[in-house]
Amino acid sequence: MQNVSLLFRYFVLAFSALLPLINPLGSALVIMAVVGHAPREVYKDLARKIAVNTVLFLMVFELVGAGLLAFFGISLPVVQVAGGLVLAGMGWSLLNQSDPGTAKAEAQLDPSRYKSLAEKSFYPLTFPITAGPGCIVVTLTVSAHASMPSLAHNLFAHLGVWLAIVALSVTVYFCYTYAPKITSYINPQTAHGILRVIAFVLLCIGVQITWNGVQAMIKMVMKP
Repeated sequence: MQNVSLLFRYFVLAFSALLPLINPLGSALVIMAVVGHAPREVYKDLARKIAVNTVLFLMVFELVGAGLLAFFGISLPVVQVAGGLVLAGMGWSLLNQSDPGTAKAEAQLDPSRYKSLAEKSFYPLTFPITAGPGCIVVTLTVSAHASMPSLAHNLFAHLGVWLAIVALSVTVYFCYTYAPKITSYINPQTAHGILRVIAFVLLCIGVQITWNGVQAMIKMVMKP
């Protein structure tokens, strides 16, 4: 009974900690801005690939993330700075993209463009848009917290984290698959404005993550 309680506790902990960072509904709007006008099948295929990538990506960091970073001599603040800069760059690019009407026309004229989207399923659609540097930091923190002396307790605690990652990825799949349908109820000009706001928020999130990493590095340098 105690093991089940541990599993549930760490499931709730990991799910609640990662949910605002992954933000499936908000990220779906960003995916719309990046992918643009495309058939539902394209979104469904991308959603499946991104969901699988998200599971594998976060599972790797949950299992061996701390050791992997230590092996390459990379600290968490450096991950925050680098990832934050990538997010900020993505936000800036979305802010300055062409008018959605033009992008739609271009997409209709060039169907082969859809094939190239599969190459973007990991970068930037999975990392950093869906699971960014903040998710890496949270996953590493929760993983460290879930490590316990007892083998059984350790296994069930980590199992709770893994189930939370899978549940979030399933949510991502459905939100990304139906992203065009969600936005179809919104006036095109309103949707365009929302995407610009989302792009600006993405830029701000990137700057904030970068600043958090810089602050952490300054504290490390100033530490006696």
